[in-house]
Amino acid sequence: MELQGNPSNFEVSRASLVQETQNKAHHVRHKSHKSMQFEDNLFSEDNARLIYVNNPRRTNDKFEFTGNEIRTSKYTFINFLPKNLFIQFHRVAYLYFLAIAVLNQLPPLAVFGRTASLFPLLFVLCVTAIKDGYEDWRRHRSDRKENNREAQVLQGGNFLMKKWRKIRAGEVVKINANETIPCDMVLLATSDPSGIAYIQTMNLDGETNLKTRYARQETASMAFDGGNVSGLIRCEQPNRNIYDFTANMEFSSRRFPLTQSNLILRGCQLKNTEWVIGVVVYAGQETKAMLNSTACSSKRSRLETYMNRETLWLSVFLFVMCAVVALGMGLWLERHKDRLDTLPYYRRRYFNDGLKKGKTYRYYGIAMEIFFSFLSSVIVFQIMIPISLYITMELVRLGQSYFMIEDKQMYDSSSDSRFQCRSLNINEDLGQIRYVFSDKTGTLTENKMEFRRAAVYGKTYGSTSNIADHSMLEANSAVVSHRKRWKLKSEITVDHDLVDLLHKDLVGDERIAAHEFFLTLAACNTVIPILARKSLSNATMDWTNEKVGTIDYQGESPDELALVTAASAYGYTLVERTSGHIVIDVNGERLRLDVLGLHEFDSVRKRMSVVIRFPDQTVKVLVKGADSSMFNILANDNEMLIHKKPVIDVRHATQNHLTEYSSQGLRTLVVSSRNLTDAELEEWQCSYEEASTSLTDRSTKLRHCAGLVECRLNLLGATGIEDKLQEGVPETIESLRQAGIKVWVLTGDKQETAISIGLSCKLLTTDMQQIVINGTTEDECRNLLADAKAKFSVKSTDCRLKNVKDKRNVEHDHFQISDDTRISGSQWHAGKGSSVSLALIIDGNSLVYILEKDLEPELFDLATSCKVVICCRVAPLQKAGIVDLIKSRTEDMTLAIGDGANDVSMIQMADVGVGICGQEGRQAVMASDFAMGQFRFLKRLLLVHGHWNYQRIGYLILYNFYRNAVFVLMLFWYILCTAFSTTSALTDWSSMFYSVIYTSIPTVFVGVLDKDLSHKTLLQFPKLYGAGHRQESYNMQLFWITMIDTLWQSLVLFYVPLFIYMESSIDIWSLGSLWTIAVVVLVNVHLAMDIQRWVLITHVATWGSIVITYFCMVVLDSIPVFPNYWTIYHLAKSATYWLTILFIIVLALLPRFLFKVVHQYIWPSDIQIAREAEILKRLNRLRTK
Repeated sequence: MELQGNPSNFEVSRASLVQETQNKAHHVRHKSHKSMQFEDNLFSEDNARLIYVNNPRRTNDKFEFTGNEIRTSKYTFINFLPKNLFIQFHRVAYLYFLAIAVLNQLPPLAVFGRTASLFPLLFVLCVTAIKDGYEDWRRHRSDRKENNREAQVLQGGNFLMKKWRKIRAGEVVKINANETIPCDMVLLATSDPSGIAYIQTMNLDGETNLKTRYARQETASMAFDGGNVSGLIRCEQPNRNIYDFTANMEFSSRRFPLTQSNLILRGCQLKNTEWVIGVVVYAGQETKAMLNSTACSSKRSRLETYMNRETLWLSVFLFVMCAVVALGMGLWLERHKDRLDTLPYYRRRYFNDGLKKGKTYRYYGIAMEIFFSFLSSVIVFQIMIPISLYITMELVRLGQSYFMIEDKQMYDSSSDSRFQCRSLNINEDLGQIRYVFSDKTGTLTENKMEFRRAAVYGKTYGSTSNIADHSMLEANSAVVSHRKRWKLKSEITVDHDLVDLLHKDLVGDERIAAHEFFLTLAACNTVIPILARKSLSNATMDWTNEKVGTIDYQGESPDELALVTAASAYGYTLVERTSGHIVIDVNGERLRLDVLGLHEFDSVRKRMSVVIRFPDQTVKVLVKGADSSMFNILANDNEMLIHKKPVIDVRHATQNHLTEYSSQGLRTLVVSSRNLTDAELEEWQCSYEEASTSLTDRSTKLRHCAGLVECRLNLLGATGIEDKLQEGVPETIESLRQAGIKVWVLTGDKQETAISIGLSCKLLTTDMQQIVINGTTEDECRNLLADAKAKFSVKSTDCRLKNVKDKRNVEHDHFQISDDTRISGSQWHAGKGSSVSLALIIDGNSLVYILEKDLEPELFDLATSCKVVICCRVAPLQKAGIVDLIKSRTEDMTLAIGDGANDVSMIQMADVGVGICGQEGRQAVMASDFAMGQFRFLKRLLLVHGHWNYQRIGYLILYNFYRNAVFVLMLFWYILCTAFSTTSALTDWSSMFYSVIYTSIPTVFVGVLDKDLSHKTLLQFPKLYGAGHRQESYNMQLFWITMIDTLWQSLVLFYVPLFIYMESSIDIWSLGSLWTIAVVVLVNVHLAMDIQRWVLITHVATWGSIVITYFCMVVLDSIPVFPNYWTIYHLAKSATYWLTILFIIVLALLPRFLFKVVHQYIWPSDIQIAREAEILKRLNRLRTK
């Protein structure tokens, strides 16, 4: 994640929220994507929540607020059964099978035994209910444990222990070190005299670095022992936004603002602070942690969508078969209506002696019999719609996720993070990705910032020549003295020319500018210094002590940490920070500066400023920010920088230096300052106090207030920070490109920085023709897009769709798929005369006009005609808009990968979202479908696991369709031969067990363990990934081929035993037993023909299923009350029985075998060629041994 000049992750997160409420693009606003949207928290004094400090009764006098008891469980003992069944029956397939089971309970439709017909549905419902019940029991246990924890609450003037569930809003709570915060509280006091507290938010957002929170100085000295604590807090209503808090407090006749830095949230832990005292503002279900606990809607895989399409076709087949049976029955009844009492399968009257003799026997007339026959056929053929497929897919995806998580080659040792599967529904989509949208900072780069270059007063420092000699680190005695006093956690290489300048006498404009430059770096931030060998309850230190002090900095932004650390390396060490002042050690001299106000970074201003009062009562505003927002607020050309050198000279020199830094891939910031007059200070203070205490539109008012001082600034210089590429990024991008995946980079950095990083990571190449779109108006953007399309002969979408072709070239013993091979709607071809590779670079300002206006089609045509697209200076919603541009106009699968809070919208918009466990917290990880530690793991995730998962799930779906259809068609042929009577030769239990027990186990293991190619081959030849783009494992053609093969196998399965045993004396139940065994053996041998990788467990599952089937048949045939009693024992004695099964298998699978041989020999696929190469290599190795 990145935003140029971003001082902190907290501030970027807030900027994202501001952007979402104030800068919504028209296009994105009308899309129903799942980007993280927070409520608009603008409110007035009328609807503010009133918290009376230490007076919970008055606070909740209307009983509007919830208690602190939480509940994360779904069910209670009373509502578990109805609620769980209601949730499960949201699946339409379950409703279908429920209807089938209900119909089978009606006497005219009782095809199967009433108990047997309920078994499949009850089995699935019970397994799911047991799983859900166990999970909810664990939630109940966790809730009880959480609610019964204890905390110290101010009661009767003393802090007494009280259970969490009994804590109420308005009560004053004391938390000790390492304890967990029980509710959302406003800090009133801490053990630190300056009011600082350190918390760890890992339980809330996953971030492990410490955060700083402050108690207001007005309340830090409040006496709590006597119980006379009072005050009034007006705050916003409960909401999900954990990165913002708007409130004010009235205390001792004073009114002052409260912000997110004064709020500690439930679930956080107190660290490095002895104790804190706070007042509860949100409790229980109203805490921000609980409001954020709702999971995002799960995504559906593309294959599952296609599966529903094929399921519809199976429903058509089912309807046709049932109609054939019903109409056939009607015709048969009409033809034989006079002989129904003497023919088999039907009768109209009771023949038995008794009361019912001569009465009607289940005969309702031809019309009703046709209707009942149709419904009975639906019951008989019910497994044409495979209910077991849903359970099988869940188990397979779970197994696939386990092996992805346990893949040691996707383990990141630097962050000690394993691969995470946060969504189990879209594993197979990883094998069909066509577009990857990547953040830059923290995703492609390490997000570990190092200060490299500085431009001060128009002169650049930090060049290679100045820092090459490491001996110069100790060249200056002042630096040596300073470095002895403070030992930084990380060493910084300094420029000796800049060091010499800083230690000259404080005269001369250049020296003064350099002094203010580093003062700004040390002061304009939110970093907290931590001093070693000193108690954190006392932030001051003995300035007469000459011992070496180790100092460490805690901050939420790597950019800020790099700048503060660099300032310390040059002799300007931030050693103390409170809410009211900071202390900077300037070359051994203590400089205390009063902080009058801080304007935090936001995405509208793109800068940060702090108003400081110096010991000589001089007031300055120190500002740093992105160059795009800084140069237009500098002093004009007629004014002087420091009375001698014209502004224009320094400005032009600094702009040249910024361009140079950006071309080197450095992140840049501009630094400036100016003195404030008494009148300006008074005006700003009045505006700042009013804005900061406002409960309505506070951010807008603060932004206006900042504009009063962020103007007519004196330019001091600029900084260049290096963010190195992560290991393996260039190789990963090159492999993805060879795999036919387009990589787009969406960054907040400058255009030059983005281009430089693009070159270094091999995203851009020197032979690419770069198209730059950086318009400032709608007309300019329209003209730039039109000119680019005309220059490079880019065709519109409709024209390009006519040119889709597959081109294959044999190279390196496997098929090579050309770069422009496409099977999707975004297939592109440039004009005939254009063969140059195109790269599009577009900025955020242009996207404002393009995404809001009617220019989207033009951008789409141009962007999809380019091999590379880089979007710079983009806001979070613009990232989501770019993803939606491709997602909504093509059928291509998209993947978004990022590491920060402003990547959340993009990650949730894409078909697949991947979060990086980086330096900027875990907001992106928590919003993602998959998470990993390094960008380079994306190569293995897609090319290996994505390919495997797609191939497995695709085959799994087709095999389940085949397995059930062949069984149903076998029953269909039997019904046609029995006067359309919907009778069955198979026992009820055999029919029910077929898809649940007899044949389901092998498919699970094959779906988890089967591999068509080794991971080495898939990584060596990335173009093999194109099989997913071409939908080789699952498509409509394969479905129809499978159905034709199924039709043949069902005919062989039914008629071969019928003809062989036509003249024999065996009964129909014996023939049904033969059919049961034969179909189980057939489908398992069919599966065995397609297994690519045999392991022990696969053998056990495949052949063990046949053994289990025989065992079940023996048990069922040993029960005297069943009509098939003892049939298996008579059949097994005959050689004809075993030869019949063998003949069925050979004859049924022979066409399939011949088709595979011919197809692989004449039209081999890439996968088949690569597999043959693997087998030849193994054979060669065996021969050499």
